[in-house]
Amino acid sequence: MTLEVSTPALLFPAISLLFLSFTNRFLHLSALIRTLHTDWLERGDATLRAQIDNLRRRLTLIRTMQLFGAVSLFLCVVSMLAVIGGHKLSASWAFLAALVLMAFSLACLIYEVWISGGALRILLNAVEGKDGGE
Repeated sequence: MTLEVSTPALLFPAISLLFLSFTNRFLHLSALIRTLHTDWLERGDATLRAQIDNLRRRLTLIRTMQLFGAVSLFLCVVSMLAVIGGHKLSASWAFLAALVLMAFSLACLIYEVWISGGALRILLNAVEGKDGGE
């Protein structure tokens, strides 16, 4: 396979869109955590604590997604520079590493989406527990 400068450049639009998505998720979670923290200071119930713990895991995953995505983008640039410099083997390895890190970033996204329903399950369980006790 021949690697050209345009091949790693194909990831730039995808990475940009993913970063936009990751940043939006991060900002939304940050606002939600601040709200839940205020509620927890006022009420301090276990349901809010469980939601905050869930959000803490999600926030860690989003930071991990961003890190993998950023390093992936950096390796795409390294790959393009290696192609321009005539270092075909280095370019191929850098591009392969960029693809692997992008896959890790997407895997983190899939897991974060999966556990994002956890906060809703916590609320549903609390409602079921309250209804079952009456």
